[in-house]
Amino acid sequence: MDRVIFHCDLNSFYASVELLSHPELRHLPVAVCGDPNSRHGIILAKNEPAKAFQVKTAETIWQARKKCPDLTLLPAHHGLYQEFSRKVNSLYQEYTDLVEPFGIDESWLDVTGTLHLFGGDAKILADQLRSEVRGRFGLTISVGVSFNKVFAKLGSDYKKPDATTVITRENFRELVWPLPVTDLLYVGRAAARTFEQFGIRTIGQLAAFDREQLYTLLGKNGAQLHSFACGEDSSPVAPAGQYTPPKSIGNGYTFPNDLQGREEIRAGIAQLADQVAVRLRRHSMKCQGISLSIRDPSFRDISRQTRLDPPTDLARELTQAAAALVDSCWNMSAPVRALTVTAIYLIPAMEASAQLDLFSAGQEEKRRRLERLEGAMDAIRSKYGPGAIAPASAPRDPGRERHAPPPGGSSFLF
Repeated sequence: MDRVIFHCDLNSFYASVELLSHPELRHLPVAVCGDPNSRHGIILAKNEPAKAFQVKTAETIWQARKKCPDLTLLPAHHGLYQEFSRKVNSLYQEYTDLVEPFGIDESWLDVTGTLHLFGGDAKILADQLRSEVRGRFGLTISVGVSFNKVFAKLGSDYKKPDATTVITRENFRELVWPLPVTDLLYVGRAAARTFEQFGIRTIGQLAAFDREQLYTLLGKNGAQLHSFACGEDSSPVAPAGQYTPPKSIGNGYTFPNDLQGREEIRAGIAQLADQVAVRLRRHSMKCQGISLSIRDPSFRDISRQTRLDPPTDLARELTQAAAALVDSCWNMSAPVRALTVTAIYLIPAMEASAQLDLFSAGQEEKRRRLERLEGAMDAIRSKYGPGAIAPASAPRDPGRERHAPPPGGSSFLF
């Protein structure tokens, strides 16, 4: 018997929560944004009328207002969004104990074992759930219903706002395969560029492509994406409250002043890499790769990544790897507006420790000393605050003080 998986997506979540306090603005174009007086002034969320003007998340306020001069801007209240997210997920748990959040505004529900308690019809239950969320919280959700998590997510994106879309084994070729391949979960920009080179533009074309060739092009990720396109995802929905290790850990920051020159850029990288390393250790994870994204003042982005051997959670090694990436791809005379350092290909620290036993005794002892050093730094920060100590590997120059991100920067877990 097929599983019954829901993917519930709160529509225009930040904006919808803010409009609960401003019902008079509900039919006007509204966006939630950062501080419009700083370089953090970007669009975080927008409502449906704003979407009609092509206002996009992550664009600057001036870009959005160029499209929509009458756009109303509201400040963000992240604590409020967390509270609503918690309440909505508590409601989901009234229907099943298998509730897996995917970010603050999305969750998967596995109702296979409880569907019979609510009448046995998945679409009717999804519609009931939409009605409950609207009635209790004044918010709307779109629900995708399918036999796996990937297609359920595609279903919640298929029609918005406040809609239910059912994707079955009988109709998925008709509904899913014509969609752009970039709509498929975990198809990033690098994979999309590779697919484009081979004429793969839709999910159906990906499903029809030779699986072995995809493995050659993209490794395990290529084979997995092919399985997703064919409807072969079997990943479970985690029980509510169960800890799910992050798939990547990153830290990004838009600097108040553009970074200039090698030393300032490396100083910014060192600060971000240190914060990423702290989070890796907090989750008892090590990374087998690192990704670096660079944004210039014209909002042009480039991204590079590299594998790391051995896996690490050390700020010094993350800094060295990210600095090598910037050296390989960036003209150091060009200014940098923003940087993001992301640890990728994460594995549990215990697995990484087993790999280190293959190293020579001298190399292993050096790494252990570095691990003890950075662990001691974690303890000092825990007691005296995140700014109490900084990594010695960060360049000590005026740019570091001028550009240093605040403790924690702008971080994210996936």
